[in-house]
Amino acid sequence: MHTKTSRIVLAGATSAAALFWAGSASAQAFYLQEQSVRGQGRAFSGEAADTGVDSLWWNPASIAGMQGGEASVRASAILPRGKVVDNNTLIVRPGQPAASVGGEAVAKNPIDNGYLPSGAIAYGFGRVAVGLSLTAPYSFTTDYDENSWARYSADKTKLRTYDIQPSIAVEVAKGLYIGGAANIEYVDATLGNYLPNLSPLLADGHQTLKGNGWDVGWSAGMQFHDGPVSLGLAYKSAIKHKLDGSVTFEGLQGPLAVQNGSIDATAKFSTPWQIIGSARAKVSKSLTLNAQVVRMGWSEFDSIDLGAPLNTSIPENYRNSWTWAMGVDYDINPQWTWRAGVQRGMTPTRNGQRDARVPDSNRWNFSTGTSYALGSNFTIDAAASYITFKDATIDRTTAAYAGTAVQTPILVDGSLQDASALVFSLGARVGF
Repeated sequence: MHTKTSRIVLAGATSAAALFWAGSASAQAFYLQEQSVRGQGRAFSGEAADTGVDSLWWNPASIAGMQGGEASVRASAILPRGKVVDNNTLIVRPGQPAASVGGEAVAKNPIDNGYLPSGAIAYGFGRVAVGLSLTAPYSFTTDYDENSWARYSADKTKLRTYDIQPSIAVEVAKGLYIGGAANIEYVDATLGNYLPNLSPLLADGHQTLKGNGWDVGWSAGMQFHDGPVSLGLAYKSAIKHKLDGSVTFEGLQGPLAVQNGSIDATAKFSTPWQIIGSARAKVSKSLTLNAQVVRMGWSEFDSIDLGAPLNTSIPENYRNSWTWAMGVDYDINPQWTWRAGVQRGMTPTRNGQRDARVPDSNRWNFSTGTSYALGSNFTIDAAASYITFKDATIDRTTAAYAGTAVQTPILVDGSLQDASALVFSLGARVGF
């Protein structure tokens, strides 16, 4: 029976990854794009075509042609708000009529505030440059109360992802740059959800997944610079993750009590690939226009495959999706630059298959920011964003003990309401 009951926790367990208590509030699903304060100020509208270490995550070609070194450090505070509301979620225990799942009907702000640091460094030898970035591109933390209506889908989710990207870039001809990188990622996960006992008079049981692992992907890109126009195109591969760990069951009573204890388990899943296209045009001495489109291959996250002794596959059925962004950079004077931009992001989650662990929806991102050069080699960056999410259904049916005589369906009928996020970021860039 361990194989069947593990499906609930593992279906949510690998649906996200996080670093340094970050929250899901940015581009799509559990992808965070706050890897550049400069980029955030224009709503990430020109990153694949811009140059320097702040664009290294989006395009490893961004450091080609550098003379000397550049380093960047940043930190973002991500402050999501919203409600996950029960409309009429039902539980169907064996031999009993459907009944309300009970618990608190409104979960306020279940996605935790996040504090996300990142950084990058590069050194150029003329035509060739090498660089290294540390980022947290996929990130997610939720915290539902033990008496929440969503407790059978999720209670606490904490996953941490560290992405280390060593890069090399070459100027192959005047204005033509190419670059490549490895993406080395470490994932550490701890999360859980409650399990219903067979009698509604008994307290719930609980299950927890813990796992971790190292995996590798790659990035490649090119840029073309011709006078006032810069173009960039980059690709980031999907990364197939494998977590080795355990699943622990506790608090189960009656005939379910034999399941209490821990078993070793593995889970495999893939994060999406990305194709990023960007253009920048300096239309006057002070004004630069930016545009960027990103196609994300979320269909890679189509299932979670569980190894021995579970040996099963859980469908996720995410779909490929888009983001579009436009923005401006305006040089007020040689030391001071102002930025602004807007981004539209489409969710890869589908109606009928969205759960409380990843309560995602389509969003608009409105951003502004500024940079001030304190000297020829030191610049301070600041940015702020307001992100608004469309109300969406939470309606993925689950079942405890699926495929057994005690199968207990949870007919989920909820919604995400009034969701938004504020993001404040501060960073510094130094040349050497």
